[in-house]
Amino acid sequence: MDTPLHPTDLSRLKWRCRRGLLENDLFIERFFQRHEAALTTRHAIGLQALMDLADNDLLDLLLSRREPEGELNSPEVTEVLGMLRARASAPA
Repeated sequence: MDTPLHPTDLSRLKWRCRRGLLENDLFIERFFQRHEAALTTRHAIGLQALMDLADNDLLDLLLSRREPEGELNSPEVTEVLGMLRARASAPA
C-alpha cells in the first residue's frame, strides 16, 4: 500500500483535488509542491477521502476547526491531513 504513485495516477489525483474554494486550492497546491515526489498509494487513499467532502467541511479540517470523525478518522486521512496542515519553515 505504500508504493509510489505512477505518474498517470498522480496526474489523476491532482485533477481530482481541484476545489471550488481558493483557500482549499492553496492548501492543496502547497501540499503537492512539498510532497509530490514522495506520494504513495496510501497518501492517495487519504487525499481522495478528503476530496469527497464539501468545500466548507474540508476547509474546517484544514484550518483545524474540527478533526476527522467516523469513517473519515482513518490513519491515511490523519497522515495526509497533517501533511496538508503543515506550515513552511520559512515564510513564502
